[in-house]
Amino acid sequence: MKNNYMKNLFLKIMLITCLAGLFGCKSSTDPTTWSDKQINKWFEKGEWLNGWNIKPDATINRRQFAVSYYNNKERWDKAFTFLEENDLAKMEVKRYEIDGNDVYASISEYMTKNEEDARYEAHQKYIDIQYVAAGKELIGIAPVSLQKEVLEPYDPVKDIMFITVSRIISFKATPDSFFIFFPDDAHRPGLKDGENSQVRKIVVKVKAD
Repeated sequence: MKNNYMKNLFLKIMLITCLAGLFGCKSSTDPTTWSDKQINKWFEKGEWLNGWNIKPDATINRRQFAVSYYNNKERWDKAFTFLEENDLAKMEVKRYEIDGNDVYASISEYMTKNEEDARYEAHQKYIDIQYVAAGKELIGIAPVSLQKEVLEPYDPVKDIMFITVSRIISFKATPDSFFIFFPDDAHRPGLKDGENSQVRKIVVKVKAD
């Protein structure tokens, strides 16, 4: 009798342990269930950078990024591998196919703009990784929910709309860090920081769905 009791107890303990392991594994790859502490720990560990030694800007929504990363891990891994494996300061100015229409990059060079010549833009189909590989600029960032007026309505072919916003906050972009803009992040890149100056910019487009 005692042996049967101990055997049943052991089986119950094993079952509970296995179930806990299964749910634990599910939670570990489902950021929607993570606490803020878990999100920060995963983000700061930086394995998702695939070796790219550039720090993410503090403006990035960590939870939103974690969810998007695990929903489309292959796309994000290809994007960061491209950034890590290439000499971004010397590559030809053009578009680079990374994974068809799911992930691609554009390299451009331009003079930074005066504030009156720059507009806030937003996208719906793609998420932007923006990195200034040479030079410096200011980037205005605001939630799309702060939209005041539409300057140009959304163009589904170009995946862009232009708006004004009710609150303007700008952040410095340099080769030390990169930005990520989601569909609900309006952004105004290319602003001068002091004097107008030359910038080399890499924008990697990651399909959002």
